Amino acid sequence: MADSVLYEVHEGLATITINRPDAMNALNVEAKVALRDTLERAAGDDSVRAVLLTATGRAFCVGQDLKEHIGLLAADRETGTGGTMNTVREHYNPIVRALTSMPKPVVAGINGVAAGAGLGFALAADYRVAADSATFTTAFAGVALTADSGVSWTLSRLVGPGRAADLLLFPRSFSAQEAHAWGVVNTVVPADELAAEAAAVARRLAQGPTLAYAAIKESLAHAAAHSLEETLLKEEELQARAGASEDHSTAVTAFVAKERPVYRGR
Repeated sequence: MADSVLYEVHEGLATITINRPDAMNALNVEAKVALRDTLERAAGDDSVRAVLLTATGRAFCVGQDLKEHIGLLAADRETGTGGTMNTVREHYNPIVRALTSMPKPVVAGINGVAAGAGLGFALAADYRVAADSATFTTAFAGVALTADSGVSWTLSRLVGPGRAADLLLFPRSFSAQEAHAWGVVNTVVPADELAAEAAAVARRLAQGPTLAYAAIKESLAHAAAHSLEETLLKEEELQARAGASEDHSTAVTAFVAKERPVYRGR
């Protein structure tokens, strides 16, 4: 893997770290390809039961690397092509799909600024732990762009369409405390505790009933775009699948015996 994205798997937890601290983890082409490929690798690895997405330095991810972007736009003008903006299709969309569709939970450990696509990736996670010094911004309209990385979908569902429109039309930074009050993040901790807390949450999920977590992710995604009746049918399907798992039998046996279950993720 490229040095711009680090990957480590330990006891069922895959830790994926965006590693361009000198650029505030801005996304150049190399980083986007590496992040996409690493997430897809974690999604397809049966030994991985949870993923922690975090970053080095003082930023989580500030989105597109605009210094590289300027050069790519100039090249587009010279060649008469528009390939630069294909990054949404080639990189951002696959990254968000990998985060949201992988059959295992994803925790975002937000250590600093999350802007643009960086915000989108954080919102695509299943659980978000933020440092109390972290800040968030939609950023897109500030560079004459519209939302990408799923932000128009995820943000409106977290904060409501009115506030989402305000933040997208008039981009500004909002604090970790505001993000918590609005439901954008689940937990806010002191900055020096962020790494330990995010890892602890992710490890707990890695030790849990993986198939049940996958079903929960699928049911929430389904319910967001379907009627109650359709959702009831999906829940019926998913509950039958979860009920047939080894982990369910383990959990029931442990409950009756008043013991703590040890899940195997199957």
